[in-house]
Amino acid sequence: MKIVVIGGAGLIGSNVVSRLRQKGHEVVAASTKTGVNTVTGEGLIDVLAGARVVIDVAGSPSFEERAALEVFTASGRNLLSAEASASVRHHIALSVVGADRLPQSGHCRAKLIQEDLIKAAAIPYTILRSTQFFEFAGDIAQSASNGQVVRLPVGPIQPVSSDDVSALLTRIAGIAPTRMTIEIGGPELMALDVFVRRFLESKGDRRPVVGDPHAPYFGATLDDGALLPGRNPYVGSVRFGEWLSRARAAA
Repeated sequence: MKIVVIGGAGLIGSNVVSRLRQKGHEVVAASTKTGVNTVTGEGLIDVLAGARVVIDVAGSPSFEERAALEVFTASGRNLLSAEASASVRHHIALSVVGADRLPQSGHCRAKLIQEDLIKAAAIPYTILRSTQFFEFAGDIAQSASNGQVVRLPVGPIQPVSSDDVSALLTRIAGIAPTRMTIEIGGPELMALDVFVRRFLESKGDRRPVVGDPHAPYFGATLDDGALLPGRNPYVGSVRFGEWLSRARAAA
């Protein structure tokens, strides 16, 4: 079965491509590096020819609201239109847990627009919302840095390994479309500031992480459940401490 992975060169995309190929599928890793640009539409018709499944894990190059809105709106429209022409049977998209609960975040509003475009299209779909990847802790720290201090909300999160997310996306590609939005989180609940503090400590980064209930998260104010999955999510198997140990060994 031919499967096209949009954003196939990224963290999640490259993992999914590898897993699908191991299962014997014909997989195309589509990205700007391979001449496919979903924002402009370049290369879409050719790459989707004969594809039965499309997995869209491409992100925005910026969390700035205008850039994210432009990317996800244009990309969503172009991709879904090209998929309809190619008679794609299953559109799978990766989104963000809490996207519908953080209206102050331009990135989340952009992801909701992307989700709405998918739901309004005729192509059967499955949307997977994920909590924060373990690998995203450094970006969170950078966004919350003020000089040498990292100031973060203390709200609970359920971070997840990108490997667990990739495994679930691979599994979804092999089943019928659900026409639903499903969620995945990690196996542990922890405070956002604790998550980032543990990550920085593992890297030898001595910047203090200050827990502040009023600190913003990418411009949004968090309540206690904003970043948590809803009822009955898929739960990853990799614990944060285990992932940190692997990362240190690899380094």
